[in-house]
Amino acid sequence: QLQLVESGGGLVQPGGSLRLSCAASGFTLDYYAIGWFRQAPGKEREGVSCISSSAGSTYYADSVKGRFTISRDNAKNTVYLEMNSLKPEDTAVYYCAARNTRVRVTSIFCFGYQYDYWGQGTQVTVSS
Repeated sequence: QLQLVESGGGLVQPGGSLRLSCAASGFTLDYYAIGWFRQAPGKEREGVSCISSSAGSTYYADSVKGRFTISRDNAKNTVYLEMNSLKPEDTAVYYCAARNTRVRVTSIFCFGYQYDYWGQGTQVTVSS
C-alpha cells in the first residue's frame, strides 16, 4: 500500500523553526516529484514548496521564499521541509504529495491536481 506520512509539526513561537518530514512507504520516491501544500482554516490549499524528481528544480511560494527549504533524501525515502523564521500566518495543516514522473526529470509540479498521492497532514501552529 502506497503511503506518505508527514511528521514534525507542532506549536512554535514566531521566529522559531520546524523541520517537517514526509516519509514514503510501499514505494520509492526516486521517480516522484514531491510537493508540500498547506491549508489554513477558511482558506484554500496552497502550494508551499515543490521539488522535481531529479531534485534539480525547486519552487517556493513568495510567502515562504528565503525562509523555507525543501530537500529530499532518496536513500531514506524521505522529503523534508525546513521552516525558519516562522510567522503566525504560516499556521496551517501541512500536507506532502507525490507525483510519479516515471523517470527523473527537472519539471516542477506545484498544483494540487497534479499529484497522485497525499499524506494525512501535520499541524503547524505559530503562536506566542
